[in-house]
Amino acid sequence: MQSFIDAFKFIGRNGQVPGDPPLPTLVHLTLETLKIATIGVAISVAIALPIGLWLGHVHRGSFVAINLGNVWRALPSLAVLAIGVAFLGIGLRNVELALVVLAIPPIITNAYVAINGVDRDVVDAARGMGLSGWEVLRKVELPLGIPLIFAGIRTAALFVVSTTTIAALTGYSGSLGDIINNETSYHLSGVLGAAICIAGLALVVELVLGVVQRLLTPRGLKVTGGKELEAGATPVVTTA
Repeated sequence: MQSFIDAFKFIGRNGQVPGDPPLPTLVHLTLETLKIATIGVAISVAIALPIGLWLGHVHRGSFVAINLGNVWRALPSLAVLAIGVAFLGIGLRNVELALVVLAIPPIITNAYVAINGVDRDVVDAARGMGLSGWEVLRKVELPLGIPLIFAGIRTAALFVVSTTTIAALTGYSGSLGDIINNETSYHLSGVLGAAICIAGLALVVELVLGVVQRLLTPRGLKVTGGKELEAGATPVVTTA
């Protein structure tokens, strides 16, 4: 219990250690951690979301979307860092590579399942009304698949936020990983305090994305969501 009390005192001092020279503030390191995570998630969404949506739309490539995604997810982040050093050297680019490898699988998998699972009768009705393939995807399949798609993005974001501390292992300074990997300077209270900040940041990201998901979800799905699940709708797929 005393360790947690000291950790919260460390947080209250904004990451400063009494008797030591001024250190980077906890607020600064937390914002830098959020920046690293945001870049990683943004790159992953830009790469994985179009692939998952397209595969789901054409109803092909389930092996690529699910099985290959799970194999990719199995790659240890530290191993990716080690391999990346040979091509990118040490620094932020190597960190982002590891985070992108971590985040892509759940986004691809959920996007594929979301679009592939849209009721075929609804799609056929849209095509019968003269909608093109792109219009069917944009106006019918994508809105109906938003809950599952965002479930994948939220899962990926949590993975990324909780893994940003590896940045300190690549020689990139400026994240909460600096504290976690430097117990000598910050002591146990600092390490625990930084871990609490990472957990809090992950919860905030999850809450924000949950609000965004709700705002983007069509009103009809909000009203009938429970009945759809009872009727056997495709469950959320994650790789956690």
